[in-house]
Amino acid sequence: MQIDIVTLFPEMFHGPFAVSMVARAVAQGLVSVNVVPLRPFGVGEHRLTDDYPYGGGPGMVMRPEPIVRAVEWAAARVPATPTVLVTSAQGRPVDQRQLQHWAEMPYLVLVAGHYEGIDQRVVPLLKAEEVSIGDYVLTGGELPTMVIVDGVVRLLPGVLGASDGAAHDSFSMEAGGLEGPQYTRPVSYRGFDVPEVLRSGHHERIRAWRLGEGRRAAQRRTPGAKDP
Repeated sequence: MQIDIVTLFPEMFHGPFAVSMVARAVAQGLVSVNVVPLRPFGVGEHRLTDDYPYGGGPGMVMRPEPIVRAVEWAAARVPATPTVLVTSAQGRPVDQRQLQHWAEMPYLVLVAGHYEGIDQRVVPLLKAEEVSIGDYVLTGGELPTMVIVDGVVRLLPGVLGASDGAAHDSFSMEAGGLEGPQYTRPVSYRGFDVPEVLRSGHHERIRAWRLGEGRRAAQRRTPGAKDP
């Protein structure tokens, strides 16, 4: 899988992608992650990437030309049609199903929005999808881009240690539940004990308990919902 990231701040990606699952996947040749600095594609001798918004308003808006040129330059180097994602507060919320879908794509291009956002013409020009990681505002799209890349890469075959590890994650559990609470040693700690069922060795009882706890956790995340 190939992942290209178009960003004004490429330095932000050096640390997060040099450790943990993403670094392991890159080392194993399961994914190639390339960061494309946007500034060289800027307009004019000063390589401008933003301008004042039409209609007035605070802040600046990212110009369409640098973004389109950067994505086209990146895509010309890869023999696959890119799936282009643009981080945006007005984008579709990212969920586990979307991550699983993107993990099946051969080539992803993520554009990290910044300032007041990007010129809307970028979306139809690149046949892009606007995506969001939550109903809150961050300084830029770099952190959301990291979140999406991490979520996608860990779903690639061979990345996780357990062959079916991702299938037991929260939001991937059967019946759409969450993963139940986890415990390890010691058995007793400051008056709190590991549930007896987890120490029973009875695999069917453990499976049923975890499924039930996951469903209850999912219910608690729904405002006004009661435990089943």
